[in-house]
Amino acid sequence: MLGAMTNIGFGIDIGGSGIKGARVDLDNGDFVGDRIKIATPRPATPEAVAETVAEIVRLAEWDGPVGLTMPSVIKAQIARTAANIDESWIGTDVHELFARHLGDREITVLNDADAAGIAEVAFGDPRARQGSALFLTFGTGIGSALLIDGHLFPNTELGHLMIGDFEAEERASSAAKDRDELSFRKWAKRVNRVLAEYERLLNPGAFIVGGGISREHEKWVPLLEVEAPVFPAQLRNRAGIVGAAMAVAAHVTP
Repeated sequence: MLGAMTNIGFGIDIGGSGIKGARVDLDNGDFVGDRIKIATPRPATPEAVAETVAEIVRLAEWDGPVGLTMPSVIKAQIARTAANIDESWIGTDVHELFARHLGDREITVLNDADAAGIAEVAFGDPRARQGSALFLTFGTGIGSALLIDGHLFPNTELGHLMIGDFEAEERASSAAKDRDELSFRKWAKRVNRVLAEYERLLNPGAFIVGGGISREHEKWVPLLEVEAPVFPAQLRNRAGIVGAAMAVAAHVTP
């Protein structure tokens, strides 16, 4: 079976707008075959999301281990927060939930930005492995992964840091750009304010920015004026899936 192929893993990235899954070549971080995407159910309750995850695995005809990412702080496989998904996730035993829907296989669930960060360390910009780097994903929210010499400090959730009267992601996510119909120049001013606050608190050696909008990095990254250099992530929007597949292959249990 394909699920048993050497060095091929499977990752699923649960987001506020879509749930995406793919086979991953664990030697180079590339997808093997097509990515499968299904819209996140509304409301995004645990049972509804788990059913969608099971459908992706079924469509992929995958029978091996599954790694999953969530927009949530995950501790001992318990969801402690819920960002852009239903609040009923808080306190959910995510391993038990997905095991009921995916059957007898190894399962690992971790924070989405943490997964993207470890994927970037393994297969992306080498600066993610050098000194201190703050990896950020801009999408429905702002995910964060704090990296020290390539090692992860998990569950930072800096997108929820208050910047003035608002959470950082409420004003500076790519969803906020779309919602407020901002040009890249106007949106970059908001992003710059957020990065300046992160820099004031953490003094990272570099920022690495990912998420779908990083595909257009040339339109906004040069407009940023923080002291630390800002680089686009190399894995772009596939980092979460890659990191999820890596985590379950490495038997990581946050």
